[in-house]
Amino acid sequence: MSIRTTQVKSAASVRSAAVIGSGVMGAGIAAHLANAGMRVVLLDVVPRTLTEEEERKGLTLNDPKVRNRLAAGAIANMARSQPAPLYDSASASRIRPGNLTDDIALLGDTDWIVEAVVERFDVKREVLAAIESARRPGTLVTTNTSGLSVAAMAEGRSKEFREHFAATHFFNPPRYMKLVEIVPTADTGAEVTELLAELCVKRLGKGVVIARDTPNFIANRIGTYGMLVTLEDTIRYGLTVEEADALTGPAMGRPKTATFRMLDLVGLDTLLHVVDNVRERSEDDAERAIFARPRLLEELVAAGRLGEKSGSGFYRKRKDPDGRSRIESLRLGTLEYGPQVRISSPVIDAAKAAKGAAAKAKALLAANPKDCYAQFAWSTVKRTLLYAAAQVGVIAETVVDIDRAMKWGFNWELGPFELWDAIGVEKSVARMKEEGESIPDWVEKRLAEGHSSFYQAAELKRFYAVPGGFAEENQEADVISLSALKGAGRTVLGTQGASLIDIGDDVVCLEFHSQNNAIGGEILSAIRQSVAEVSRNWRGLVLANEGRNFCVGANLMLLLMEAQAGEWDEVEDIIRFFQDSMLRLKRLDRPVVAAPHRMTLGGGVEACLPADVILLSPETYFGLVETGVGLIPAGGGCKEAAIMAAERAGLSAAGVRSGVTPGDLQPHLNALFETIAMAKTSTSGHDAAKLGLLRPQDRAIVRQDARIAEAKRLVLELDRAGYSAPVEERVAVAGREGKAVLAMGVQAMRLGGHISKHDALIAGKLAHVLAGGDVRQGAMVSEKYLLDLECEAFLSLCGESKTQERMSHMLSKGKPLRN
Repeated sequence: MSIRTTQVKSAASVRSAAVIGSGVMGAGIAAHLANAGMRVVLLDVVPRTLTEEEERKGLTLNDPKVRNRLAAGAIANMARSQPAPLYDSASASRIRPGNLTDDIALLGDTDWIVEAVVERFDVKREVLAAIESARRPGTLVTTNTSGLSVAAMAEGRSKEFREHFAATHFFNPPRYMKLVEIVPTADTGAEVTELLAELCVKRLGKGVVIARDTPNFIANRIGTYGMLVTLEDTIRYGLTVEEADALTGPAMGRPKTATFRMLDLVGLDTLLHVVDNVRERSEDDAERAIFARPRLLEELVAAGRLGEKSGSGFYRKRKDPDGRSRIESLRLGTLEYGPQVRISSPVIDAAKAAKGAAAKAKALLAANPKDCYAQFAWSTVKRTLLYAAAQVGVIAETVVDIDRAMKWGFNWELGPFELWDAIGVEKSVARMKEEGESIPDWVEKRLAEGHSSFYQAAELKRFYAVPGGFAEENQEADVISLSALKGAGRTVLGTQGASLIDIGDDVVCLEFHSQNNAIGGEILSAIRQSVAEVSRNWRGLVLANEGRNFCVGANLMLLLMEAQAGEWDEVEDIIRFFQDSMLRLKRLDRPVVAAPHRMTLGGGVEACLPADVILLSPETYFGLVETGVGLIPAGGGCKEAAIMAAERAGLSAAGVRSGVTPGDLQPHLNALFETIAMAKTSTSGHDAAKLGLLRPQDRAIVRQDARIAEAKRLVLELDRAGYSAPVEERVAVAGREGKAVLAMGVQAMRLGGHISKHDALIAGKLAHVLAGGDVRQGAMVSEKYLLDLECEAFLSLCGESKTQERMSHMLSKGKPLRN
């Protein structure tokens, strides 16, 4: 009998996968492969003992339910896990549970096998041997390891196996973390490395760096070093953990978790394991000394203070006698806990006030050198930059791979070399030399050759440092960079809140860039100007930006100030201006595609709904959430929801579907009412359809980086098809009868104690607008009529003291108030 072989030719041809190991990482990887549409087999070992529940049911160790328990349990937990590993809980149906003993033959029918078992060399080698016994030649095999030797792991395997073997190091949680480090060995085929990169980027939506087979690869190597020097400098400069975190978080262009909160999340024992791995695998005495075990970490781990998983580390959460939770921080001198202290200083305040990561870092490091905080910040940054520079050509080929690894794996806004450019290479190196530091030879050589930066830009290209000059940074064809286009002078219109950018092929993109991308007068004016400009001179419009979030809503502060001052004409003008701007966008005689990402809330959703197509990224959190601040959508959100309900019922403006009656509208109206009244937000772009906020033409894509290019492609496709502007719609509404049904539901919730009196008031206003007011059931009303209802309800709620309390609480606390 001949052996069937396969040769995976492209990322698109990978349709099935197997994941070995159903722990946190294995289950997360399996879930994300299912997110990408693959059929997945999840295998684990056969349990050796029965659980109490299994014994009560009379099961034995031979029962398939027992033998597959670990993998089946991991799949069941996916629907309950937070953060959710699946875009859509229905994707769990793509994952089949099994065990390595009974189901090993299933590996022979998969295109990609991912080993994700415990981080023990002997166990991984044993599993790889089992994989080789069952896989068919040509199948991709990768190990998910955070730093073990990939080549040594494959020793003893066949040449063909080694040619198709590499590491794919996913960061946790796999769905959310962008970085995948691909680590080939000397035996890995070049085409296999390329295929794995294509697979991770285009199918899984990841950012890939190619790492060398060195201890802990790129991100963990430099990230761990940075944590160690920060711990050391915290002690050396006599800082508290709060002070160190205040300086190494957003003030330095890094996440809020900063250093010590990050250590607690990672686990102090895990950090020691990483430190040991580098030290034990290194043959360089200086490197071994750098990764010596910090005594403080050893003491905390010995005391069981492992971080968040044990309840205490550098921070711990305690409950007061009144039941309120409070966070305490570790006092490094005594190892006792005390109340957190809010940190403020001119150095930190200057960094916070600066705009952008580069400006923040410059402000922090340019502070008075005699200031203790400034000395600490400079020391930690200096040491990390020098270490990163020393690793070029050791752990990674280029500065780009190191920068991307730190941005994608540790969520730094700037990689080490981007940061170095921002603070000035020549000036900072001169200071380092004055302080007796040794500068890596290749950096010295660059400066001697007259190169004062690691990156330089020209037109739409970026170049990075290599020996003797610069090499062009690879730019993917399906990625459009708005910042690069603006840098190349492609801005068509620009205001303080938004820019209209030429993205090629006679298509422009309207980019919001106000604070938090909140919609105010400047953005609305930019929308109106853009509509006029696009109508005259362009084939179509994309709505997208590169901010942290697409849009968090309207300018709530402005509305609150006007409401508290009783300036009702001003409030109405704001709402009418918003509504009219959205109508102009909807009536534009050129195609419009919105490509939102991450938080797209309230007014952000209302800015998308006029588009012909909404193209969501996988991590789009989409919702009309105005009830959370005591209001209802009034920028056209309620009007568009009423239109969607009518169309779903077959009562569209184009005509009534055969056999449909006005009563068929109610179920669709009920669903949308519940979504808006409860301020529901999607957990992913794919989940938004379940909330009823998407139309049939709207969809989500897997790769967020490609969203602007894909939106542009859709604009051109609509244009080629002979696009014509939407006409004024007449909308079938549920009227008095439909509103009464919604009101009954609100009353039941109120009587059951599930909502407050003010919640009921808001819900009643929402029901009135969505149902079309007090007209008869099935009446056809104009869009302007529905917008008038929106405006009237919004104004009345703005006048309520409890609504103003909710608005104020959201602005000051960042979370909704229930009153």
